Amino acid sequence: MIVPSRKIRVLIVDDSAMVRKMITEALSRDPQIEVVGAAPDPYVARDMIVELSPDVLTLDIEMPRMDGLTFLKILQKHKPIPVVVISSISQEGSAAALDALASGAVEVLAKPGSAHSIGQLGEQLPRVIKAAATARLRVRPSATAEAPMVKPVAGIAAPTGGGHWNPKQIILLGASTGGVEALTEVLTHLPSGLPGICITQHMPPHFSKLFAQRITHSCAFEVREAIDGEMISNNVALLAPGDFHMTLNWVGSGYRVQLNQRPPVHHCRPAVDVMFRSVSEVAGAKVVAGLLTGMGVDGALGMKMLKEHGARTIAQNEETCVVYGMPRAAVEMGVVDRVLPLKGIAPAIVDAVQAQAVTCAAAGAGPLHPQKHP
Repeated sequence: MIVPSRKIRVLIVDDSAMVRKMITEALSRDPQIEVVGAAPDPYVARDMIVELSPDVLTLDIEMPRMDGLTFLKILQKHKPIPVVVISSISQEGSAAALDALASGAVEVLAKPGSAHSIGQLGEQLPRVIKAAATARLRVRPSATAEAPMVKPVAGIAAPTGGGHWNPKQIILLGASTGGVEALTEVLTHLPSGLPGICITQHMPPHFSKLFAQRITHSCAFEVREAIDGEMISNNVALLAPGDFHMTLNWVGSGYRVQLNQRPPVHHCRPAVDVMFRSVSEVAGAKVVAGLLTGMGVDGALGMKMLKEHGARTIAQNEETCVVYGMPRAAVEMGVVDRVLPLKGIAPAIVDAVQAQAVTCAAAGAGPLHPQKHP
C-alpha cells in the first residue's frame, strides 16, 4: 500500500517520444502523481527502476530490443512492481495485452489512436495508476492467457434440475481491475447446466471478444461476446463488449440483450451498474449477482437494487482481490449476503442457484407454471 502522504511515483516505458510526452502530461495534472522518469525501452527502464524506485510502471508492448511482454515476465520474477499496460487495440495488440494480464499486469488501457484519443486516456489513466499503486501482486503461473493451464473443473457438481430452471433465473457477474484473472478462476470452476450468465468486465474494445474466445475452451459451457438483440440461454455466458453498456430486457419468455453507447457510468462503459439495474425489478429474487475485484464503486448501487428485490448477492473478499474497490463499496452498503475468497465464489453461485430453484418450485413459480412468474 502506498503511503497517502506522498505522491505515487510513476515510470513510463514506451518507445514513442510522443506517447511518453502525452502520458507524462496526462499524469502530471494529478497532484497525487509524480512522473519520475520516462524510458524508451526495457533496457533503459531496468536501470531507471533501480535508480528511481517507482511505485507503478506504465508499459508499452511493442518496443525495439525487447518487447514489453518479455520485460514484464522478467520484472515480475525478479522485482515485482504494479504494471499498467498501454497497448494498441488492434487484434494483435489485444492478444498481447491479454497475455500481459496473465503474466502479472494489473490493468490494460487502449493506447491513443484513431479510436481512442489522449483525452480519453487522460481521464482513465490517473484513476488506474492510483488503483495499481494499491494492488496486491501475486505470483502467476508461467502459462499465457492464450494457453491457460486450466481445464473445466469437475469438482463442483452440477445442480439438480439443470436445463429446467425458472426462465427468469440468471447469474450476473461484474469485475474491473484484476477481473480477467478472477473471472477465469470463477468461470472455469463452474459446472455445466447453469442458467444464463451475463458478465460486465471493464475492458477496452476488441479485448472482450478475444478474452471470451480464449476462456471458452477452458469452461464447461460456451463463453462469448454478447450480440445486440440475442436471447439469453441456459449454459451460455455472455460478456459485454468493450465500450458498450449491456442491458437485459424481459421479452416474451426470456431475456434479450441490448447494447448501447450511452454516457459512461462511474467513468466506465460498459458499467456493471447498468447491467444490474436493468434486471433488478423484473428478475427480483431469481438473480444471483457477484462482484469481483475492481477499482471504484461500479456495481454497488446496482447490487443494492438487486438485493432490495430479493436477489442473492456475493462479493469477493479483500484478501484475494487485486483491488478491493467495487466489492468493498457493496459490502459497506450492507447489500452482500456472502463475502468469500475467490475460490469460494463458484461453489457459492451453484448453491445460490440451487436454493433459488427450490424456492421457485415451492412458490409454484417453477418451469411448469410460467404463468405465475412475477
